[in-house]
Amino acid sequence: MTMSAYDAIVYDLDGTLVELAVDWEATANEGLTALRSAGVAVEETDLWSLFGVADATGHRSTLEAVVSEHERAGARNSRLLETASELPQSVPVAVCSLNCQDACEIALEHHSLADHIETVVGRDTVPTEKPDPEPLLTAIDRIGGTPEETVFIGDSPRDERTAQRAGTAFKYV
Repeated sequence: MTMSAYDAIVYDLDGTLVELAVDWEATANEGLTALRSAGVAVEETDLWSLFGVADATGHRSTLEAVVSEHERAGARNSRLLETASELPQSVPVAVCSLNCQDACEIALEHHSLADHIETVVGRDTVPTEKPDPEPLLTAIDRIGGTPEETVFIGDSPRDERTAQRAGTAFKYV
């Protein structure tokens, strides 16, 4: 199926349309420090493991504040990727990302892409995050699409799992 065969397109952001200028290891280390300062006994150093601990201990907002700040700064200094040259499209377009919504919007504005995107669903937009299908399905719903007639374009196995769970086609970049 060609891109023109779809009624809607949803893009991942980081690694797909732009590359956020974020040192993810430093972000995780700062998040670890913030959680420990909040009294959370944590040994994990992987950022997504930290989110799991933060959720389990009721400290999501502590970690979210650290990570979101790094993402917003990284969005302001992000690099445009080749896939962005596909915009604008002739069908409704959304972004569904593991980055916070604010960082997505900053990056899209920074690269003059915002006018080509009808809606953004970030990590903090809905209660779940990829690979749960809810964020992608929310993005599809907001642009008036259907999962069967939408393609999700991303750069990771997590993106591919999200598409499978949502019942959409998937294209790797």
